[in-house]
Amino acid sequence: MERGAIFTLPNNISLSRLLLAFAFVVVDGKWQRTSLIAAAAATDFLDGWLARRANSSTLAGALIDPFADRVFVLAAVSAYLADGALSTGQYFIFLSRDIATAIGFVVARFIPGLSASAFQARMLGKTVTALQLALLIAVLHFASIVQPLILVIAALSAVSVIDYTAALSRARKTARAGGER
Repeated sequence: MERGAIFTLPNNISLSRLLLAFAFVVVDGKWQRTSLIAAAAATDFLDGWLARRANSSTLAGALIDPFADRVFVLAAVSAYLADGALSTGQYFIFLSRDIATAIGFVVARFIPGLSASAFQARMLGKTVTALQLALLIAVLHFASIVQPLILVIAALSAVSVIDYTAALSRARKTARAGGER
C-alpha cells in the first residue's frame, strides 16, 4: 500500500459519505433516508472496488474509508436516537463495536511495532457494518425486526472486537519477531 495522493477518485467517493451523513440528519422522510443509506452502501462498495481495480489503494484511503463509514453510521443512528426511533440502550449496543474499536485503535497506537497496516478491515467487521446498514433500513421500514437485529449486532460486535484484538496481537508478535532478527 502506497502513501499516494489524498484526493484520488476512490478517496473522494469515500469522503462523499460525509455529505451523505449531513443530509441524513437534515432530511426526515423514510424514502429520502433509505436512499441516503443505499447511496452510502454503494459508495462504500464502489470506493474499494475502484481502488483495487486501479491498483490505487493508499494509506490515506485505508484511513478515510472507515472514518467516513463511521461518521455516516454515527450520524444516522444519532438521528434515530433524537427521533425516538431507537432507545439509548439500543443506540449504545449498535455502536458498541465502533466504540471498542476506536478505544482499541487509540490504545494500540501506543504499542511499539504496530503500523496502520495492522488495522485493515476484517470480515467480521464488514459483516457488522452490513448489519448496521440493514438495521438503519429496518428502523424505517421493518420496526418488528429492530430488536432482534440489535441483539445479533451485539453478539457479532463482541466477536468482532475479539477478532480485531487477536489480529492486533498477532501483528504485534510478528512485528516484535521481525525486529529481533
